Amino acid sequence: MRFFTQIAALAAAAASLVSANSVTFINQDATTRQIVFTPSAGSPAVKTITIAGHKQAKVSIPNAWIGNAYAVSQGKPNVPGMLAEFTFQGWNGFTYFDVSAIVNPHDTNGVKQMYPASEAKSSPKKLVSGCVSFPCSTAYYAPNDIQTVVTKETDIIVTLGSSGVSSRDLEPDTLVPRHYVLGKLS
Repeated sequence: MRFFTQIAALAAAAASLVSANSVTFINQDATTRQIVFTPSAGSPAVKTITIAGHKQAKVSIPNAWIGNAYAVSQGKPNVPGMLAEFTFQGWNGFTYFDVSAIVNPHDTNGVKQMYPASEAKSSPKKLVSGCVSFPCSTAYYAPNDIQTVVTKETDIIVTLGSSGVSSRDLEPDTLVPRHYVLGKLS
């Protein structure tokens, strides 16, 4: 019986590693930033982190977490700017994400882009939300914009700050309306 219990515990631990969610924040310039997480109702809190300039940090995210994150530049007030919005294990088990400019469309120094980690070295990226340079057509500016990206992946990259690139050469066609995120197909 003890052997079976140990095997079951090992299998459960392995399964949780496979379905683990993470967000890697890549700071593209010399500015130190705090990343503030805001969970939606019912999702657990995720601790604020600090990322030095030209560094990156990977954060584990709880299963089925829904919420957002925003960047606060060192020495600036803690005011939400561009939001990196997430739904992990959402409708049909998918991950939904987008960059939202609804709260503060004038923030051009915080969250820039989001994409699955598998696309980190891809150019152009197919599954991307947000902008290298704001404004662009792949960020949310109004609640009914169709800008949410969907993937089966659970490791998302969020870029922060200026990368030195001044324009976009990409218009992805893998966006879905907000009601799909909520599981409403019509």
